[in-house]
Amino acid sequence: IEYMVLTNNSMSTPRDLSARLRNTGLDIPAERIWTSATATANFLSSQVSSSKAYVVGESGLTTAMHEAGWILTNDDPDFVVLGETRTYSFEAITNAINLIPATGAVAALITAATNREPYYVGKPNPVMMRSALNHIGAHSEHTVMIGDRMDTDVKAGLEAGMRTVLVRSGISDDREISRY
Repeated sequence: IEYMVLTNNSMSTPRDLSARLRNTGLDIPAERIWTSATATANFLSSQVSSSKAYVVGESGLTTAMHEAGWILTNDDPDFVVLGETRTYSFEAITNAINLIPATGAVAALITAATNREPYYVGKPNPVMMRSALNHIGAHSEHTVMIGDRMDTDVKAGLEAGMRTVLVRSGISDDREISRY
């Protein structure tokens, strides 16, 4: 059975996540892990041929961008890409603001400073789901999204035309479920 493990974690590479999962007893090969960083690099490459991007983020995001053929630069980039990082620097955020922005509170900060809305590629955006499906050659009609969150996993699966299964080990309680 073809499968992919999807995560909104853009800080780690699929290989790093595979090693971390292996330490917990789950043997998930890196090529079966689709991160929001991978989805972002894939999405941008589908918009234009690989070009230049200014990236604020960890190795998971920069590696995905490099592997997709992008040149990372702060000199006249075509896109500004913002991912999760433990070390947002004032300099990096200022550069992003000056270059025109592309997660969470930092995206809101950049939006407030530039009056431009970012486009989120990670879950629940169905773009992430569709790019993972395309990666393994699967169709949404024959695919099930299994996840532990209504607001990201189940919503993304439904919006991508999949059947969904909610695993009740996550943050979605009965109240959250009835809300959706």
